[in-house]
Amino acid sequence: MLRLYDTQAREVRDFVPLEEGKAGLYVCGLTVQSEPHVGHVRSAVNFDVLQRWLRHVGYEVTFIRNTTDIDDKILIKAAEQGRPWYNLAFAMKRELDKAYEALNVAPPTYEPAATGHIPEMLELIAQLIGKGHAYPAEDGSGDVYFDVRSWPAYGELTHQKIEDMEAAEDADPRGKRDPRDFALWKGWKKESEPETAAWPSPWGPGRPGWHIECSAMAGKYLGTAFDIHGGGVDLRFPHHENEQAQSRAAGHPFASYWMHNAWITTAGEKMSKSLGNSLLIPNVLATYRGIELRYYLVAAHYRSHVEFSFDALAESAAGFQRIENFLDRAGSSGHGDIPDAFAAAMDDDLGTPAAVAVLHDAVREGNRQLAAGEDATETADQVRAMLDVLGLDPADPAWPSSGGADAKLTSAVDALVAGLLEQRQAAREAKDFATADALRDQIKAAGIEIEDTPAGPKWTLS
Repeated sequence: MLRLYDTQAREVRDFVPLEEGKAGLYVCGLTVQSEPHVGHVRSAVNFDVLQRWLRHVGYEVTFIRNTTDIDDKILIKAAEQGRPWYNLAFAMKRELDKAYEALNVAPPTYEPAATGHIPEMLELIAQLIGKGHAYPAEDGSGDVYFDVRSWPAYGELTHQKIEDMEAAEDADPRGKRDPRDFALWKGWKKESEPETAAWPSPWGPGRPGWHIECSAMAGKYLGTAFDIHGGGVDLRFPHHENEQAQSRAAGHPFASYWMHNAWITTAGEKMSKSLGNSLLIPNVLATYRGIELRYYLVAAHYRSHVEFSFDALAESAAGFQRIENFLDRAGSSGHGDIPDAFAAAMDDDLGTPAAVAVLHDAVREGNRQLAAGEDATETADQVRAMLDVLGLDPADPAWPSSGGADAKLTSAVDALVAGLLEQRQAAREAKDFATADALRDQIKAAGIEIEDTPAGPKWTLS
């Protein structure tokens, strides 16, 4: 049985979905304020592995990952750059999509944007006001706040008491009953914010607070109760705590399981723009392939902090190239079974480190088979099956090296080499060894190495 670590329960729990055979997954996406860096994409890669494994074991998955495209930071950065906020958000969303594609992060079932769901947010806010859990500010700002003291369970996700929490810094505290009350709706600041950043509401023009967005969008696409809510560990508080509180206060059961991936750090600190230590995806991909970066991220457990370094990435890339080299030499039918040990590792809270160890054991066995002159096709098929679950199959058309011009070039070279190999084999059978040797030298001079295997000759670039 699949078992997952639940942040609220603080333990690994059997995964029992609300509806048999189906899994609803909501993951907090990014606020599209700037170019994505390695730290940004880890969450997407980790939860991509989760949805791939859920599908592999037979679940029908509905996977929602949102985009926050209106936010204080977006407004500030756009003003600094002298461009409309919506232009900045759109441009950064396109950069994010490129990063996801470069790392073979499969698209979710749907990717809702905050600005497209204002009516759902207004309806949820009105429900909270009607139930006595939210109130419009009395200072005329147009702000609406969630009353944290009206909800006795506030703090249950992160196991905190209200008295121990810091004040919410998302709005001017003058209109709040308690400093920890958080904004559901932010009144339009006519003097400092563009008119395009405001929508009409019963409380005056404004825009949604950060937390209400995900509650409204999760409810719209997954229903008031769903299975798994995920995101980065930094979102536990206040974002996910506030999401859960406002949703349950409105009468929605919300998420059954909470999953959080750990940070990628540099020099012991969370990788972020503010620290100036971010590594933008295009910069990293200028040196390493997307499949190598994904392997580096997948090889670590999703709940383990990763201290990023280019030395570690280089070592990881070399390890993945050894896997590719085996597949190139062994060949594969593309139809393999997942080893029991790999499945057991994945069922144990997505234990990718142990799963990758099983993968390397299979590669070692395959190399032994090749060295002994045995057929390693079945082993190669198993390796590819494991890689597919991790989103790392080199033959997946999603990877640039297996599609487009590169694939056509490989196919053309393969046909030419196959023709020369047939001529070489015919010459050997006719005992015309001079011609056979000349063909072999011709192939080698083109930078191609030939290896005779029980399944027939294989070629690789030397």
